[in-house]
Amino acid sequence: MVKFNVNKKRNSTSVEIKQAIMTGVSYMLPFIIAGAVIMGISRIGASFYGIDNIWDGSHAEAGNALIRMFHAFDGFGGMALSLMLPVVAGYIAYSLADKPGIGPGMIAGLLAKDLGTGFLGALAAGFVAGYIVRYLATNIKLPQSLASAGPIFIIPVGGTLLACIIMMYVIGDPLAAMNRGLEAWLLSMSGTNKVILAAIIGGMVGFDLGGPINKAAVTTAMAMLASGIYDPNTAAQVAIIIPPIGIGVATLIWKSRFPESLQEAGKASTLMGLIGVSEGAIPFALANPKIIIINVIGSAVGSAMAVGFGAVNRAPISGFYGWLAVENWLTYVVAIAVGSAIVTLGSLLVFKGEMPTKITKKSDKPSFNITKA
Repeated sequence: MVKFNVNKKRNSTSVEIKQAIMTGVSYMLPFIIAGAVIMGISRIGASFYGIDNIWDGSHAEAGNALIRMFHAFDGFGGMALSLMLPVVAGYIAYSLADKPGIGPGMIAGLLAKDLGTGFLGALAAGFVAGYIVRYLATNIKLPQSLASAGPIFIIPVGGTLLACIIMMYVIGDPLAAMNRGLEAWLLSMSGTNKVILAAIIGGMVGFDLGGPINKAAVTTAMAMLASGIYDPNTAAQVAIIIPPIGIGVATLIWKSRFPESLQEAGKASTLMGLIGVSEGAIPFALANPKIIIINVIGSAVGSAMAVGFGAVNRAPISGFYGWLAVENWLTYVVAIAVGSAIVTLGSLLVFKGEMPTKITKKSDKPSFNITKA
């Protein structure tokens, strides 16, 4: 008989979780940066032709070759960003269970993306897959003649299937229900005080940075935009960019207070904020969830200020290239600056330089050995 042992130097659970998250974030960053920058190039270029929806399929048949090219660029960037959740889940599982965890983690992360659970769901997918694979590798016992079937068949198949079942039937439905409920709630509030509504939308957008709560607010705001109701859209577009700009500026002001793996990410976060991609702040939220509270406060204040003082954004554009098209644009920019300043100050208070700074060393990762029982 043989069994698959995980020879791993075990850390405390909290340290292990932090190391896994930082590993996932480190591998995820190139996908976010590449996708965001390419999409930014596309959207800035399209803005010179007065186009604010270059992602729309109709532009693929445009008579102008540059417009067709910008549309294609936007698609390239979108593909890169679409890999973000599977990658972070896959490499969280990798940190916990070495190479056998990558496949189940990425597949569970892709399922989390399809279920609309956002980055929190991908985070859960990575941990679920990683711990399942580790358990299987530690506890499976096979006859010597079937030893080779473990790492190439039982672990990847069993790990993937179990992780996906948990994602589908335990995590997916509750988050989907929450998403639908929040969307209905926002629509029901359309007749209330516009400043309160703006603060609520801003806080929701800043909460999970592209996740289900964020998407519920943005989707509803855009639905209202189609009906000629502009305040929710104004609030959402302001809130989208406040967290990444605020956190990015914080890393420039006091770089040493942030983990080494996030210091350079601050530059990318600032750029992503300026072009309207909130996901630039995700690595920081994953590394220290306390920053989520700061993001919510900064986004809510900035959104409430913009709407309360009369700024109106009639287009679904949050990047800097659309600011001058906003009615009362100076107020709009000041609101963004105030919200970002709140996030900057909060980030410097939350990050204190003591968090893990490196990806888990290879020597700390599990190895799978076949030993006779």
